[in-house]
Amino acid sequence: MQSTLSCNGNLHVAIIMDGNGRWATARGLARAAGHRAGVESIRRVCEAAPALGIATLTLFAFSADNWRRPQAEVAMLMDLLRSYLRAEVARLVECGTRLSVIGRRDRLPEGLANEIAAAEDRAVGGRALHLRIAIDYSARDSIVQAASSLRAGVEPTRENMHRLITGAASCGSGDVDLLIRSGGEKRLSDFLLWECAYAELCFTGRMWPEFGPDDLAAAIADFRRRERRFGGLGETRARTEQVPSAA
Repeated sequence: MQSTLSCNGNLHVAIIMDGNGRWATARGLARAAGHRAGVESIRRVCEAAPALGIATLTLFAFSADNWRRPQAEVAMLMDLLRSYLRAEVARLVECGTRLSVIGRRDRLPEGLANEIAAAEDRAVGGRALHLRIAIDYSARDSIVQAASSLRAGVEPTRENMHRLITGAASCGSGDVDLLIRSGGEKRLSDFLLWECAYAELCFTGRMWPEFGPDDLAAAIADFRRRERRFGGLGETRARTEQVPSAA
């Protein structure tokens, strides 16, 4: 399924924000310092995104598997999310950024789901950028939930599954055009697996706290040089590889 976003130049970019802890450890700091520095990178990237043709930006902040981390680190991450919502929602509204949080909310600390909903309501009118933050998110769980919600008599087509999967993640959007992962790792980690079926991939060794507008611009420039064929030959090869006529 070709992304409708890429057809009109409005890109959907997804980012796995990896490397906060390693960035801090390399500097003799607590891992919490790396996560706090990572919030500054979120701000820089969000401000730069619209001018680069990005309409939707989905950030992987906390996976369903991250509950396995030490309890103290999980609590710190949840407090950081709460602080981010309180501190940044006014800036998001001012910048014309719509905010959505995807993933489960029933396992979040008490009151956090309500604060998320309130922040979403305040920033619902943004048109410059749609910022989606994945919290307690699992792509596999979204696919399973979508499959289980197919009603009797509903044909399991790609279109129906896409609607159900993106709905299961809440606040569905189009397919991902470009997936970026910082931190040097080269895996998807259960992030937007369905939506990334034809995404271009960009892996960078730069740790997330170091990632900034120039890195995002470089990734977008590289993306625009690529030819996306979606299983076909693509425009360039279609013009150059002509089928010989019958003798």
